[in-house]
Order: sequence, then C-alpha cells, then structure tokens
Amino acid sequence: MTSNSLTLVGMVVKAAKLHTSPAGIHHCQFSVEHRSTQVEANLNRQAFLRMQVVATGDWSQHLTRELIEGREVKIQGFLNRHESRNGNPILVLHAQHIEMIN
Repeated sequence: MTSNSLTLVGMVVKAAKLHTSPAGIHHCQFSVEHRSTQVEANLNRQAFLRMQVVATGDWSQHLTRELIEGREVKIQGFLNRHESRNGNPILVLHAQHIEMIN
C-alpha cells in the first residue's frame, strides 16, 4: 500500500507558527477547521473536523504571513500519525501544496 493523499478545504483557526528543527529544517504548523454537508447513503450528513497541519521545508517560511485566522485555504498532502505531549496519537495533515482561497 502506497496511496496516502488528502485534499481539504477549510478555514485557518489557529494561526501559523514557524519552528526550525536542530537540523535547520523549517516547519510551519497551524490548524484548519472544515464544515460541509456531505451525501452518505442518499442522506445529507453534516461533516465537521479540526485538523493540525504542518508544512515542511523552505517554502513553509513564506506561509506564516498568509496563514492568519479566518483565511480559507485548500490543502493537498498526506496524513501521518504524531503523538501529542501526553502521548495520545493524532492525525496530522502534512501539506505538499497550499492554495489561498480568500
């Protein structure tokens, strides 16, 4: 199994923070909220999620100015498991492309 991709449109709810690893790699972290109506089994279903997003590499440095709260974005990337500070597993969207919508 090699397929792992996700496209998500949502609103930035936690502004971007830039971190640099000890190896000098830049990481931009922020949170996105998605709300929509999806059709499942011919019925409307309200979909809601909040997800942490990370963009890694030199391009992530330029994102911190644009990724402000309330900004709508389209993110394409892959999912990966991270651990929270208390050891709980969480899914994180690793962005490979971010498009500003508004």
